[in-house]
Amino acid sequence: MGVKSRAHELLFTSSAVLLLLVSPHLVQCSSKDGEEEQVQRSQFPDGFFFGTSTSAYQVEGAYLDDGKGLSNWDVFSHIPGNIINNDNGDIADDHYHRYLEDIELLHSLGVTAYRFSISWTRILPRGKFGDVNPRGIMFYNKIIDNLLLRGIEPFVTICHLELPQILEDTYGGWLHPLIRDDFVHFATICFKEFGDRVKYWVTLNEPNHWANFAYLRGVYPPGHCSPPFGNCSAGNSDTEPLIALHNMLISHAIVADLYRKHFQVRQGGFIGIVVLAFMYEPLRDEWMDRDAVSRALAFTVAWALDPLVYGDYPPEMRHCIGLKLPRFTSKEKELLIRGSIDYIGINHYSTLYIKDCIHSTNCFSVGDHPIQGFVESTGERDGIPIGQPTGKARFYVVPRGMEKIIDYIKHRYNNMPMFVTENGYTSPIQENEQVEELLQDLNRVKFHKAYLSALASAVRYPDYPHSQQITFFFMEFFFLVSTAKAEPSDEILLPPPVSLISSDKSLLVTSE
Repeated sequence: MGVKSRAHELLFTSSAVLLLLVSPHLVQCSSKDGEEEQVQRSQFPDGFFFGTSTSAYQVEGAYLDDGKGLSNWDVFSHIPGNIINNDNGDIADDHYHRYLEDIELLHSLGVTAYRFSISWTRILPRGKFGDVNPRGIMFYNKIIDNLLLRGIEPFVTICHLELPQILEDTYGGWLHPLIRDDFVHFATICFKEFGDRVKYWVTLNEPNHWANFAYLRGVYPPGHCSPPFGNCSAGNSDTEPLIALHNMLISHAIVADLYRKHFQVRQGGFIGIVVLAFMYEPLRDEWMDRDAVSRALAFTVAWALDPLVYGDYPPEMRHCIGLKLPRFTSKEKELLIRGSIDYIGINHYSTLYIKDCIHSTNCFSVGDHPIQGFVESTGERDGIPIGQPTGKARFYVVPRGMEKIIDYIKHRYNNMPMFVTENGYTSPIQENEQVEELLQDLNRVKFHKAYLSALASAVRYPDYPHSQQITFFFMEFFFLVSTAKAEPSDEILLPPPVSLISSDKSLLVTSE
């Protein structure tokens, strides 16, 4: 791939492929935030996936090609001021036209799994109000078939923060129960067209994060919020995130029920959901902050997962929010929601400190709020960061958090099968950095070594779930945060020497 071929379209550079596969050879890995530890392939279960992950809007480009309709992100990113530098994903990595090159790169890297999402508007340009786009079906068929030809397992996300703009305009998207029928219609087409080859389905990516960023902070479309979380033109930060996630979870449950009744036995696949899962530690060694950590996890991770495993929202949320928290009907609890996942996917990027705001008097206004669980998060204690800072605010290198979050989910959800579906490092932007310097990406290698070591520690015990690892991202990508303080890349993505597998396929071999 040519040196000038991509990155001028991109807003931000995040994690390229660095978690690779596989051999019984030893590698030295930093663990426990500094200790050196050897990690062997044999420490991971048989069939363990080492893969990469992308999402449609962030890499495909071709935003109106071959009959594709407008998504919420197409419209939102074209509104001046919503995205820094007024960038957008119209071209992104041009994966739509260069997917064969990209799959060859995946194959050369030796990954065993690739997680990607299907653009809703590439399949249904007008949602349920229009016909299926055969060219969209053809595109994803080619991706799936070429992955399988190269021995790479496709993990398919049905909806990754995207929906047709027409659904937003017609009835308000995720704020209205009508979205459920539209999502089921879209998912049914995906199962029919791709399910004979796709064995791992994700219904929704990070519904907990999506609900907060779209309806609490207003930095994702449709850009809804209210003070003290922001000053948007529309929205209610106290209620809309709860309504949106409620509709997302019921939509997931209906789709999972449909898959199990009509497709799963014949197609032999599994269906799950992916949540954003930060880990938290008490800011102060006091009982109130330890309790606050439990609330923070309940208001983020358990908010989305408790209903799908147990049939209702966490009691911590009901206690803090009360009647504003939506309720599932008895039918929804018993027939749909409870037990509606075959596995849990977690996207884990960082660990933060948590401070209690129930018994403390000096919290900021956003922390002193029911929708936040009366907690405040920070990356520093007495001016010292919890881990090495990265190029993204509130993302710190804290490998112990990986082991802790897996342990939390293991115990809360009775050892349910689990995938780490995203984990990655964002490089700090350096002025006038040259391509040669970018390629010597040693901080990212250290990051993945440390987190891989923590993951190995988490799965080495016999009663742990079969945690699999898929790192995010394979390519540079269009970053979906409108407040990102970064400059656009002006150089192109090349396969970094630090990410190449050596001839003996050792893990994380640097090429120097």
